[in-house]
Amino acid sequence: MTIRVTVADDQAMVRSGLRFILEDQPDITVVGEAADGVEAIELARRVRPDVCVVDIRMPRLDGIAVTRALAGPGVVDPLRVLIVTTFDLDEYVYGALRGGAVGFVLKDAGPVLLVEAVRAANAGNALISPSITLRLLSHLAPGAGEPEPDHRLSDRELEVVRAIAIGRTNQEVAAELFISLSTVKSHVSSIQAKLGARNRVAIAAWAWEHRVVDRR
Repeated sequence: MTIRVTVADDQAMVRSGLRFILEDQPDITVVGEAADGVEAIELARRVRPDVCVVDIRMPRLDGIAVTRALAGPGVVDPLRVLIVTTFDLDEYVYGALRGGAVGFVLKDAGPVLLVEAVRAANAGNALISPSITLRLLSHLAPGAGEPEPDHRLSDRELEVVRAIAIGRTNQEVAAELFISLSTVKSHVSSIQAKLGARNRVAIAAWAWEHRVVDRR
């Protein structure tokens, strides 16, 4: 099935470039464009795309505000928001992830990663630019020792959390932990419920913030 995408960016040339890259794929079509945050929200609510591609810096409302409006904790029927931006700042990354974004990709990461991120978002997975992931992991202080355990999560669930935090898909988690795909999905659902996480990116953000990721 075709993945329906909206694109929000205040630069017309950038929107055209993103449309060209995405529509070059046989399984992706762009169903609308927006030049600012308010337009992005109105467009997304009207056409209900599979994935909303959103820039961070836009007039009227920025990408983080758009993300919260479309995918935040108070949204009854959230949409999948993928942040695609030039600005590689921690405050933007964390703001977007906490706001409900299912991915964060830098524009200079290239068209292949952009397409992969859209497909991952549509499938309910998460994709974050590798440079961002590595930097977030590097923020874990060397020698910090073991994290304080979260007694709500089982040892197996913590293993799944660590795998999600470094970008593993459900299939990869199943292969690494020698468990079935359905078991992985069951663990992910349980983890989301226990942590109050809306999606896999929120699980990853929790893992980074609570130092449950092995820096190695």
